[in-house]
Amino acid sequence: MSPHSRKALSIGDRFTVTIEKIAHGGHFIARHEGAVIFVRHAIPDEVCTIEITSVGTSFNRADVISVESTSTDRVSAPCRYAHRQGCGGCDFQHITPARQRALKGDVITEQFARIAKMEIAVEVEEVAASLGWRTRCAAVTTKAGALGFYQARSHSITPVDDCRILVPEMKFAELSARGAKADQRIEISLSNTGERTIASANTREETPARTSDGPDVAHYEIAGRVLEVSQKSFWQSHKDAPRVLTEVVKEFAQVVPGDRILDLYGGVGLFTAALLAEVGSEGAIDLVEGSKSATADARRNFAEDSVVTVHTGDVAKILPRFSQANVIILDPPREGAGKEVIGECARLLPRTIVYVACDPAALARDVSYLREHGYALQQLRAFDLFPMTHHIESVALLTLDKVS
Repeated sequence: MSPHSRKALSIGDRFTVTIEKIAHGGHFIARHEGAVIFVRHAIPDEVCTIEITSVGTSFNRADVISVESTSTDRVSAPCRYAHRQGCGGCDFQHITPARQRALKGDVITEQFARIAKMEIAVEVEEVAASLGWRTRCAAVTTKAGALGFYQARSHSITPVDDCRILVPEMKFAELSARGAKADQRIEISLSNTGERTIASANTREETPARTSDGPDVAHYEIAGRVLEVSQKSFWQSHKDAPRVLTEVVKEFAQVVPGDRILDLYGGVGLFTAALLAEVGSEGAIDLVEGSKSATADARRNFAEDSVVTVHTGDVAKILPRFSQANVIILDPPREGAGKEVIGECARLLPRTIVYVACDPAALARDVSYLREHGYALQQLRAFDLFPMTHHIESVALLTLDKVS
């Protein structure tokens, strides 16, 4: 059917469709008279009545109103705010945890097939229970001072008296009952040593959040070492993510004494700390990170480690300064490293590149770039570090292909 023969859809239209497959971003694909629709809160093969919520030239968006033919993997959401007009934080509370992981695996497979032209299959590994795992969140307050979260693709706020995916020690219900000033962004974090930090900022301003309760610099113990992490610095949100990711990075990196390591987008030094003993006194680790807060933390964390050098700045601008690397660790933000950074990494001819990714599309793109430079994808593991949501964390091992 040509684009000109498609029926024009309007916001509010309702009709029944069969759900096809999952799409990257937590939606499910359906079609109606030639129009492609991204549907929230569905499951493949279900027959659902949907309502159009937005329209576009290439695709439309919709919510499930009712389910006429139900998947055996559909369950009642454990959180009473997980519905189409509720909190927008969790996409998958209506799906069994095992099917959630299978669907995330399907997304990785589809992204690599479409972007990298590679046929891969990966099992998304269970890490912990689907509830009570998150140690960091950003809530918002209404004009009345009620604590809550944004609805999906909206600036409307759903007041929430508790959040089931947060670790209980954060005491979100207690904070919700207390209330706060109107129009605030409330950032809450809990370190694995038990320190809770609360910071806030006005939602109408772009100023950083300021700590109002708890330490501005918290302490996280990982692999027998304590790292300082400022409130403004990034840290993994799943309580078990630091352990899981450092274990697989160490396994993939296979560092030997004397290696020169580049820890790119290295944050406060999670992977640097994990690999420090591996390089020995003759090796070196250069940590590169754009966040001034994170690199300030990293300099304190490794003040007594002469083999570690911390660089503050854009990775793409700092990389050309290096002339050698045996191992490169990449842990970029959601948009990935990109073609320029990948090219600079390949120029250094490291024997191993370990890529930690929170977006499968960006990972597939960057793996494609690395293959053009002679690197082969040897192994890919994926972890369900964001249960009840569509997000996935993956770790890829790439090595220089001597044949290439």
